[in-house]
Amino acid sequence: MIALIQRVREARVEVAGETVGAIGPGILALVAVQPDDTEARAARLLERILGYRIFGDAQGRMNRSLRDVGGGLLLVSQFTLAADTSSGTRPGFSTAAPPALGARLYARLVELARSAHPDVATGRFGAEMQVALVNDGPVTFWLES
Repeated sequence: MIALIQRVREARVEVAGETVGAIGPGILALVAVQPDDTEARAARLLERILGYRIFGDAQGRMNRSLRDVGGGLLLVSQFTLAADTSSGTRPGFSTAAPPALGARLYARLVELARSAHPDVATGRFGAEMQVALVNDGPVTFWLES
């Protein structure tokens, strides 16, 4: 699984003009599932997201995790992160999981997140979404499990 995580001051996701998920300070995680991903990889990715130290400590160093600061987590499915962009000018998507597997593992990631963290919001799998954010830093990292 892949997650592009961004430290944000706020973020929200809308579907058809309706806000379906929003957070204040925390992490926006754009998530892609690949064909060989498993529930164990989803659990590992969540551990990395929650534990990745991207928030400043008293000295301003990135030494604090989302768990440490208690911020929000906004999980948004984005299969295009798994695209093959190695050649040409059009992405290929054979490197992304089929929709059924993607939906199942994304739902499992959300379930695990909600049981492990108090402030979790989501987008809507498979929907046309508009994501708005204020990136704090900017701080953005690519994580894989």
